[in-house]
Amino acid sequence: MEMAKETYSRHISQKFNEELSELKNQLLEMGGLVEKQIGEAVEALIHANGDQAQQVRDRDRDVDEMEIRIDEEAIQVIALRQPAASDLRLVMSVVKMVADLERIGDEAKKIARLAIEMADDMEDHSGRRYVEVRNISQHVRAMVRDALDAFARFDADAALTVMKEDESVDEEYKSAARALVTHMMEDPRSIGSCLNQMWTLRALERVGDHADNLAEHVIYMVRGMDVRHRPLAETEKQLDAGSD
Repeated sequence: MEMAKETYSRHISQKFNEELSELKNQLLEMGGLVEKQIGEAVEALIHANGDQAQQVRDRDRDVDEMEIRIDEEAIQVIALRQPAASDLRLVMSVVKMVADLERIGDEAKKIARLAIEMADDMEDHSGRRYVEVRNISQHVRAMVRDALDAFARFDADAALTVMKEDESVDEEYKSAARALVTHMMEDPRSIGSCLNQMWTLRALERVGDHADNLAEHVIYMVRGMDVRHRPLAETEKQLDAGSD
């Protein structure tokens, strides 16, 4: 059975309604924080701002604490309310999405660490070599925002659109990595900086993978379909069949 946006607000118990709504809101708050973490970590890298990078690392504790708190509240809901059907899918999807959001936070922390390492190396910090990093950063952050928006609107079709974007990010990552390899061959002095950028690109590509996971969880929540580890074309066909 497809889950409508209003489903979680139709219970006899107002307290249950509030608990489900609070879980949803806390997930969205955590998602906004990790998306911001990615953006600030990349900006710290590009502008060689060690202080900003350290702030990103410090805020990672907030992300971890949010994960623990949301997990505990989800366990409480399951234990006390024993939700069934679409309610249970909502709670379980929140738990799974929180885990992916925490891992996105970890990738932001990795980028911040690289930014700190590179902060003392000002050579070519305003050069073209950061174009790929900035572009992929913007792309994967948009994927995270769109996945969270799909969750907020209980929109499986929007979640599928996010999944389609992951293939584009993978291609951008490969192209950017090739460009950096070429640059290292042309200028061996740039090897250290380029390697750090390649690690950054890899972290951003993983953010895209986690955004893809978020979208999969939304589809499970809304349609009750487990589309993990399936070809994208098969997922799209299944969603189309389910909407008939």
